[in-house]
Amino acid sequence: MRATVLGTQVSAAARRPGRLILTGLAILVASFVVFGTILAQQITERTALDNLSGTAGATDLVIGDPEQPPPSVAALQRVRAVPGVTEAVGRLTLGVSLGEGYLNLQADPGSGPLARVRLLQGSYPDAPGEIAVSPRTVERLGLSIGTVTSGTGGELTTPTRLTVTGLVEAPADGGFNAYAPDGVVTAWGGLTPLERIDVRVAPGASVDVVRERVVAALPAGLPMRTGDEVRQVEADAEAEQVGRLFALVGMFVAVAVIAAALVVTSTFRIVFAQRMRQLALLRAVGAGRATLVAALVAEGALTGLVAGVVGVAAALAAGHALPAVLRATGQAVSSPGVPLTAAAAVVVGAVVLTVLAVLAPAFSAARVSPLEALRVASVIAARRGIGVVRLVFGLLLAGGAVLAGVATVSRLPTPDQESYDPMPGLLLLVGSGTLAFFALVALGPLLVRPVLAVVGWPLRQLGPLGRLAVGGIGGTPRRAAAVSVVVALGVTLISGVVIGGASMRVLADREMALSAPADFEVTVTNGEALPAAVGTRAQAARGALARVVPYRRVDGVALMRGGDRLGSAESGYPTIDLDLPALPTTEDLDVAQGTLADRGPGRIVLGSWVARDAGLRAGDTTTLALGGKTVDVRVAAVLPDHGPLYAGILTDRADLDRLGAPPTYSGLLADAARSGEDGRTAGVQALRQAIGGSDGVGLAVLADERDRNDEVLNSLLWIAVGLVGLTVLIAVVGVGSTTALSVVERIRESGLLRAVGLSRPGLGGMLTVESGLYGVIGATIGLLLGVPYAWLAVQVLGINAPLALPVLPLVGLFAALVALTALAGVLPARRASRVSPVVALGADG
Repeated sequence: MRATVLGTQVSAAARRPGRLILTGLAILVASFVVFGTILAQQITERTALDNLSGTAGATDLVIGDPEQPPPSVAALQRVRAVPGVTEAVGRLTLGVSLGEGYLNLQADPGSGPLARVRLLQGSYPDAPGEIAVSPRTVERLGLSIGTVTSGTGGELTTPTRLTVTGLVEAPADGGFNAYAPDGVVTAWGGLTPLERIDVRVAPGASVDVVRERVVAALPAGLPMRTGDEVRQVEADAEAEQVGRLFALVGMFVAVAVIAAALVVTSTFRIVFAQRMRQLALLRAVGAGRATLVAALVAEGALTGLVAGVVGVAAALAAGHALPAVLRATGQAVSSPGVPLTAAAAVVVGAVVLTVLAVLAPAFSAARVSPLEALRVASVIAARRGIGVVRLVFGLLLAGGAVLAGVATVSRLPTPDQESYDPMPGLLLLVGSGTLAFFALVALGPLLVRPVLAVVGWPLRQLGPLGRLAVGGIGGTPRRAAAVSVVVALGVTLISGVVIGGASMRVLADREMALSAPADFEVTVTNGEALPAAVGTRAQAARGALARVVPYRRVDGVALMRGGDRLGSAESGYPTIDLDLPALPTTEDLDVAQGTLADRGPGRIVLGSWVARDAGLRAGDTTTLALGGKTVDVRVAAVLPDHGPLYAGILTDRADLDRLGAPPTYSGLLADAARSGEDGRTAGVQALRQAIGGSDGVGLAVLADERDRNDEVLNSLLWIAVGLVGLTVLIAVVGVGSTTALSVVERIRESGLLRAVGLSRPGLGGMLTVESGLYGVIGATIGLLLGVPYAWLAVQVLGINAPLALPVLPLVGLFAALVALTALAGVLPARRASRVSPVVALGADG
């Protein structure tokens, strides 16, 4: 009997591959995601190995190691004299301070197999004091071919002549790159140590033989590796970063797999409910419950096998097609291999996951009474409640989540706490979230109806169609909970990322408003005053600069109370009189105490580290002291970290005058008049003209730092949103498959509605609205969980970021989820609306 029932169920499933695929659609998507992630890691690692090594492919030997004493110029000369060595290049990087800014001078031969740069115009340097620059360096620093300037670097303490002789194409162009042969760099900077020596062996010569000769020519102890070994180490370093990234990716993929299991469990409940009369007939002819369970589990295993194979095959095809397409567009992307072991593991995992997901529905379906075979319909009404054991278990999980959350709050850092380890708090937070999710799974059927009563109220006011849609969801709370919980999981993760990202954005803007409050900063590198002519010429460059804000900076200002010195800074605190209202970034500043609006003569703003050190708070009075002069002031506000431009005290210009500070400026801030790279370049050129030939005056492009921070933050946020979006994708798949299968289950109900006058568009609209309600319920629960957990996550990290609630993105997320889940039900709804009322009423399932 067991074999007969097993064969009947499996063959029936195999004869309907469409329903088989539909049942295992979530597993198919999960298999695609898991194997696609494996292939993506292979692609990334192989691309790193093939393209991201900083060592030229022609390098046969590398002498030197960053963690060992470096080779010298004398060692380079000895290597060049070794028979069999065709080329030996010294590598080093020298920081050069110019009047116009900063240069990163790198040693490179400029031509030949070991060169990293390519000459575009002019001639490559061949004498000390000559350099070649990158195109963006020309735009930013104005160092075009023929420009003569001076700078200090290496052993040089006085400015020495530098002449630009060429323009080169470089692997990276940050706007401060210069190049010259190793001999030119070392001679100009007066240097003898090198970072390393790259060696190219003559064609036909043995690398091992040449290596022995080089070792004999050099002092003992210098490390030496082959070029292949160094390239592998460099690629492995990149691959290690890739591995860490994909370890994080694996966490999100695991969440997506759990979501897929929940969706498949719900799907099998619907499928088995549709076949209750058939199962009852099998019970009536002698099949035992264990036999039915085995047959249903075997059907689940077949579903997992088919879904896993299709998902892996689709991922393999996409994984090999995508790099080929990218290479056709000129991008250097390597193809993955064909990891058969991993593919087999994913397929086996899909089968195991499906079997685990089908167990609960199978045991539930096997309890059907043989008398149910006498029913006219083949579908048994779904259970609406949950058992006592599940209720108690769910309440215990919810209580554990609350307790873990309270413990997390108790471990939050205080504003004055200097030493803080976020890891224990993060572990508690993850534990609380995990318990909350499983509590939601257990108690979901009980939560659906109260949530539906609130979110479904507007639909009920639209008439019978809305009431029918709400009733259809409320009539099957277990099914609605199973699907909505997966949607809620995705929304919780995405809302957490969105809220956390917005909070980090506020923090980043605040940090940039303090450290980079304008596009440009002009400072004096030798500690002297900024020439008055520089400020005058900058103020006159209104076409290229939107605003120019000069400032004075004074070190050594003490805080006093009575005759006592406050704080532990014996040399005093750096003080600045920057005019904050003149800068547009002031609105991004946050205050820990007080208000910036209260700033003025006799009132100061402190960085939090100064306030803690001096024991001051907003509203306290103190005395500024400098060189025997004092000024009584009141603390108007305390900033969360440091003051603008890393100053400790921000004071009014009049108070700094009363302290006897020199009237000359220390530097100035300026903003470009136009946005974009062209506007920034015009601003740089205008400030360079304003600086003219002033010695020791440097220019920094602060806007580049803001761009780099924005790029990193945006990249992290998009990666995180993409990863948690996997869960939403599986949730939407679950909504679609659930709606499609429920159409069959409710075919008689649809026919009755059509018979009493509901039109085809009305029936299709009702079912589409039902699908959308899955998204409404899930998104509502997800936001209710996501907001507090996001706040806790931000606080636990101890990064002093405020909680930002991006209302529009969250509303957009809610609307997008509702739209996606509604769209998932469009095709099933159209199928249901096309069924004839006569056929539907005569259907027996």
